[in-house]
Amino acid sequence: MKKVTPISERKSDHIRINLENDVRSGVTTGLEKYRFFHRALPEINLEDVDLGLEIFGKRLQAPILISSMTGGTKEAAKINQNLAVAAQESGIAIGVGSQRAAIENPKLASTFQLRKFAPEILLFANLGAIQLNYGYGIQECRRAVEMIEADALILHLNALQEAVQPEGDTRFSGLCKKIEAICRNLQVPVIAKEVGWGFSEVDIHLLLDAGVSAIDVAGAGGTSWSQVEMYRAKNPSQARLAAAFVNWGIPTADAIQNVRIIAPGLKVIASGGLRSGVDLAKCLALGAAMGGLASPFLKAAAVSAEETITAIHEIRDEMQVCMFACGAKDLESMAATPLLKLS
Repeated sequence: MKKVTPISERKSDHIRINLENDVRSGVTTGLEKYRFFHRALPEINLEDVDLGLEIFGKRLQAPILISSMTGGTKEAAKINQNLAVAAQESGIAIGVGSQRAAIENPKLASTFQLRKFAPEILLFANLGAIQLNYGYGIQECRRAVEMIEADALILHLNALQEAVQPEGDTRFSGLCKKIEAICRNLQVPVIAKEVGWGFSEVDIHLLLDAGVSAIDVAGAGGTSWSQVEMYRAKNPSQARLAAAFVNWGIPTADAIQNVRIIAPGLKVIASGGLRSGVDLAKCLALGAAMGGLASPFLKAAAVSAEETITAIHEIRDEMQVCMFACGAKDLESMAATPLLKLS
């Protein structure tokens, strides 16, 4: 019988390990293989570069997403509050961590409820897709959305993490059909998201047929959740199993292009190892609609909302300067900006 760790304890472990340990993937994002063509004569003014966009019915000041991270604990509640305040002030999007803990214990719902801090933001609810094979259905998905007044629902996929986690849920057979049922019956868009290992072309075909509204590729190159589980392991054998997958996954740049090849009309959110506005700009040029970051914002939000706002503004400013130096006046122009791929 597998040992089951309480969800709230697991979430606390995840926060602590991410803040205190090196949990980076051994794989790079692939973004380092690309360079922009510098424009010495961009023929635009820096102050006229427009980062704004409309997506999922909301207007954003910049194509930045605070990627899903946490919730379900007292520490997580404070971090989420700081993230929400920063998102509201900066006019960007945010996703909460998995709401399973609050579905099973409604007393924890307040740790996810960000609307009172950020009434105007684009907000994503979040559940593990695998829970659809363990009794969850449309009712739980609606509860997750209603709990936080979300604009869309993320269904995250983390097969490898579940496989190396002592208490992992690993019955993935037939899951795609259940995702399809949620897409057909939920009142808000459904976003399929990996957690750090990207999507193959086969995966994208399946998700496109299932009817998802967007894919957050969450490719390899950033946080490796197998490394996180390595630090959580209770014995050396379990730690070695998790550590064996440090070099696993599809790099973020490749995962973005997989979606563009298979489903050119589908919205792409780029995440997985993005660390700067230049990284995010490269993702936009590769075909993403927006980019998500987690680790840089988690570290800032553990300090304060003000620190988080500073981190967001630095990334936004880097994007603006990058677009200016490419001669791209807006996101539509940025999407058409060529990239040089290094050999």
